[in-house]
Amino acid sequence: MGNPSVWNSSILLYRPFLWLLFWVNLLGTIYGYIWYESQLIYTSENFDFWLLVFVPDSPTASLFFTLALLYLLFPPKSASRLVAGGRVMIEALAVVCSVKYGIWAVAMIVAGAWQGDQLEWTHYMLMASHLGMAFEALLYFRYMKAGLIALLIGAGWLLLNDTIDYSYSVFPWLADELEDDIPAVRAFTYGLSIFSFVAALLVWRFRKKV
Repeated sequence: MGNPSVWNSSILLYRPFLWLLFWVNLLGTIYGYIWYESQLIYTSENFDFWLLVFVPDSPTASLFFTLALLYLLFPPKSASRLVAGGRVMIEALAVVCSVKYGIWAVAMIVAGAWQGDQLEWTHYMLMASHLGMAFEALLYFRYMKAGLIALLIGAGWLLLNDTIDYSYSVFPWLADELEDDIPAVRAFTYGLSIFSFVAALLVWRFRKKV
């Protein structure tokens, strides 16, 4: 039968498969920014311009993962600290952001439906794609270079994003049924940031033993 871990690696790092993932994530990222178009326009017209970067959470997470896939497809030959530092930060952000916002989006859709929001086919598509975001990030983290320091910085970015979102009310628009649950959503969001860091940390610890 062979070594299962070797077999898994040969499939996951198979270049045509990596290219497929790259294009799926790139197209999903573009779709995600289009999805946020209305909120981006609203934010630009009603809030300070610098807050725009904190609006499109999920597509920015998938953008980081798309860039991280490029490092697997084209491993940098340069050993400079700048190149290495850029890589580990993108990889750390790809993992913690994808896990967090992948789970967050699904939780918000389910919570809205629980309180009466009518689900459409787009909701099911979004749940499937966002669960895929979280799963692929943890699955591929074992092949990345990011370590503890980069993960801590990534977690810091998540907590900063949470603080900006709920201090300036630029968090992703919610179903109407959840508008009276903002304090609970905020607490869940902060907790999910910590969870995402811990999940990535556990994968990192496992990776160090392989």
